Amino acid sequence: MSPTFKKERGYTFKIYSNEEERLHINVVNDNDEAKFWLEPQIELANNYGFSEKEINVITKIIQNNADTFRKQYRQHIGKRIDD
Repeated sequence: MSPTFKKERGYTFKIYSNEEERLHINVVNDNDEAKFWLEPQIELANNYGFSEKEINVITKIIQNNADTFRKQYRQHIGKRIDD
């Protein structure tokens, strides 16, 4: 199951439930995909096709929604918010 947390500017922000437990968010569009760590800081983990300009836009969206993404991630994997 891959819940969608947000859609913005043609990007879909989601997680893949079978990946590692370190907080992260996956970003996809029609052809490209990237993964960003949410902790200890927002950082690009992998990029498969996005341009540098797109990565900059995506990074800003993630920064603006980081607390919400962290909360959604923890809720999805069943951890308490205050862990």
